[in-house]
Amino acid sequence: MRHGNFEPEPDTRVNWQIIRHLVPYLLESRYRVGLALAFLLLAKGAILLIPFLLKHLVDSLEGQSVQALAPGLLLGLVLAYGAARFSNVFFGELRDTVFGRVTERAMRRIGLQVFRHVHALDLDFHLNRRTGALARDIERGTTGISFLMRFFVFNIAPTLLEISMVVGILLYNYSLSYALITLASVLAYGLFSLRATEWRTQFVREMNNADSASNTRALDSLLNFETVKYFGNEDFEARRYDRELEKWELARRRNRLSLFGLNGGQALIIALAQTGMIGLAAWQVRDGEITLGDFILINQFMIQLFLPLGFLGFVFREIKGSMANIEKMFELLALSPTVVDAPGASELTLQGPRIVFDRVNFGYSRERPILHDVSFTVEPREKVAVVGTSGAGKSTLVKMLFRFYDPDKGRILIDGQDIRQVSQATLRQAIGIVPQDTVLFNDSIFENVRYGNPLASDPEVEEAIRLAHLDEFIRLLPAGRDTLVGERGLKLSGGEKQRVSIARTILKRPPILVFDEATSSLDSKTEQAILAALREIARDHTSLVIAHRLSTIIDADRIVVLHRGEIVESGTHEQLLDEGGHYAGLWQAQQRKEITV
Repeated sequence: MRHGNFEPEPDTRVNWQIIRHLVPYLLESRYRVGLALAFLLLAKGAILLIPFLLKHLVDSLEGQSVQALAPGLLLGLVLAYGAARFSNVFFGELRDTVFGRVTERAMRRIGLQVFRHVHALDLDFHLNRRTGALARDIERGTTGISFLMRFFVFNIAPTLLEISMVVGILLYNYSLSYALITLASVLAYGLFSLRATEWRTQFVREMNNADSASNTRALDSLLNFETVKYFGNEDFEARRYDRELEKWELARRRNRLSLFGLNGGQALIIALAQTGMIGLAAWQVRDGEITLGDFILINQFMIQLFLPLGFLGFVFREIKGSMANIEKMFELLALSPTVVDAPGASELTLQGPRIVFDRVNFGYSRERPILHDVSFTVEPREKVAVVGTSGAGKSTLVKMLFRFYDPDKGRILIDGQDIRQVSQATLRQAIGIVPQDTVLFNDSIFENVRYGNPLASDPEVEEAIRLAHLDEFIRLLPAGRDTLVGERGLKLSGGEKQRVSIARTILKRPPILVFDEATSSLDSKTEQAILAALREIARDHTSLVIAHRLSTIIDADRIVVLHRGEIVESGTHEQLLDEGGHYAGLWQAQQRKEITV
């Protein structure tokens, strides 16, 4: 669908294969489903008994004077009628209560499955996703699953069973005409509902897409609240949001008008059928072919039949809507990550560890090559820095070390093990990173630090906070370590967020440390203090440092200089300055900039 003009999608059919995905969840709770079906049959039996009780009650009152009617018989019929009414509601409630646990468990399992799957998808998916639309699709999908499971099992099949029984009763006890009218009206109702609902599916999709788009626009604007304020673009954002709401309004209107047509057609079919049945019954009562009780029975059956049939139309519409809702969620589940564990992937075993980039080539696309035959080694307990101008491919090396991407050619080894042959979980457990852009959870500072090792004790978290020089800042806060950092950490400055990130990595204590512009947001005094702490914790670790400020890596055992995706120089700080090459030029440019500042 194109959001601009809401042209209908060429395929308005719903993928009925979705039902197949839900069968395992029903089979998992088959005994509970069986019990719910038993209660359903009892409820249906009770409601089919009601017209017969009414017939006998009316015939008894009509056939003799009320005074001559045995009180016990009258009382028995009245009580039986009341018991049947109560049984219908009671067993229906029992059915819903028993089956509720099945739907809730299915929603929980599928929700967790989608959550895990989204986390398993590769970085490209998350870089291109629209968070608001994604969250909306998942929310609508899990809600739709509950409706789909409950009503498909307990409304469609039981209503069809009830229709068959009513047609059989009318055919057996009365004339063929009643059965034919009932059957013809049910078929007409079903065919009309099916075709009209298929047609309406396009409008449900349009409405959902418009809803997701407007939600995404609102969420994106709110997440970038500060940027909106900096540029004074509140009215601009409101206009953009209103354009999306206008599309949503149009989609809702078209959906509502299509629903009016569907409901009107269904009501006409029901009215014609009921008029024909009641007219035929009234005529036969006048001619003495059937009793007044039979008239009541036929009328009651028609009411009982078309009430669920009318509700079946609603259920069918909602099921189609639910299936359109969860269609996107199952499309999401059908996505496969490009980076997956190899079959039988082993756990990463570490001794050094020693990291080798062996003739690595990589590009985000064929038209955008990034790395060309990059080869270098980080020896155990060695600190190697990678420097270069923006876009040289420094951060790409980090993403590939974490296996967010795999090399197009070449390989990356850790202690002789190709990282493509080990599990991603053990690989990433062995690496700690302090990224340039730190994003925090909307939780307390203390819990954000603990995220580096969720099993860490409070004293261990406090020690990590101290080593990251975060303790003095926390003491100045009214709520201390329980201070909430806000969504994405917006309540903290860049430097404060960076120190939380450093504390996380200290707490994790991995054998391999990666620093991606780790002190870029810190003032000079804090930077020197944290660099000293990092040197302390990195002493027995293998460290890879991505640096822009060259003053932070002059103590590196080796510096690798990248330029346009290729290694152009390698050596210590002093060696590279003596060579007077690319690194020396970067150093002199930064020194002149610092003097100017």
